[in-house]
Amino acid sequence: MLPVRVYYEDTDAAGVVYYANYLRFCERARTEWLRALGFEQQAMMSSTGTAFVVRSVHADYLVPARLDDALEVVTRIGTLRRASLLFNQEIRRQGQLLFTAQVLVACIDTHRQKPAPMPANLHALFERSFA
Repeated sequence: MLPVRVYYEDTDAAGVVYYANYLRFCERARTEWLRALGFEQQAMMSSTGTAFVVRSVHADYLVPARLDDALEVVTRIGTLRRASLLFNQEIRRQGQLLFTAQVLVACIDTHRQKPAPMPANLHALFERSFA
């Protein structure tokens, strides 16, 4: 779970969180979730030449967040495959569900820009956290 505070820069002209910022909050939460597992994305790119990219997103905007709201972004693995994983993410305010997203992330070979299996040690780490 990643706590996020809504700042003025996160809102639109109507005073609610701009729709694309929910995706930014989710991106940060996935990165911090990986860090909490002891994994650094830059290290993976440097050592293996692989990286994660977002392949698709399905998002549902249920209730708007507003300036100064204290939010929680929850990240879970929904599906784990050899070269991809589906994250299920939620954004909540004091327990109230505001936003959900299913984010399909693919592992690619950064030199060829083609799908590649994620490093075995990382896949095993995901399997342990998925169980």
